[in-house]
Amino acid sequence: MTTTEQNIDDILVPILEQVSDPEIPVLSIMDMGVVRSAVIENNTVKVQITPTYSGCPAMDVIGDDIKAALKHAGYDSEVELILHPAWTTDWITPRGRKALEDYGIAAPLGPEADKDVLLHGKRFVKCTNCGSQNTRLVSQFGSTACKAQFQCDDCQEPFDYFKCLK
Repeated sequence: MTTTEQNIDDILVPILEQVSDPEIPVLSIMDMGVVRSAVIENNTVKVQITPTYSGCPAMDVIGDDIKAALKHAGYDSEVELILHPAWTTDWITPRGRKALEDYGIAAPLGPEADKDVLLHGKRFVKCTNCGSQNTRLVSQFGSTACKAQFQCDDCQEPFDYFKCLK
C-alpha cells in the first residue's frame, strides 16, 4: 500500500510543526518555510530544508531536531540541506508573521520598503510593543545577522526587525 501525499501531510506536518527555530523558538520550521519537502520512503522520512541565509548556524541544530522529532514518532530520517531556490521571507507563513510580532520581532516588509528602512531611515517598521511607526533604526544588525535593531521613539522600547530576503 502506498502512502498518498495527503496522508504524508497528515502524518509529517504535525511532527515538523513541533520543531522550533532555535533562534526564534515561537516559530516552527514549517512557519519559517525552511522545510522544502518531506516524503516517506520505506519508513524513512526524507526531509529537505533550506537555510534562511547561507552559513546560518541554526541549520545543524534544526537538522538534529528534525531527526529527534521523527525518531520519537517512530521514523528513521535523512535531512538534506538544499540551497536552491534560496530561502525568502515570503515563505514565512501568516501564522509565523503573527508569532514574530507577538514575540517582539517586527515581521519583514517587502524588499523596496526594507531598503528604504535600512538604508534611508524611512519609518515604516511598526513597534511590536505599542504599534507606533515612529521608530528608528539603531543598528543594521540585531541579535542575529538576519535581524536589525530598532527603537520606538514613542514608547522608547527596543525591538528587532526581521530583514526582508528575496
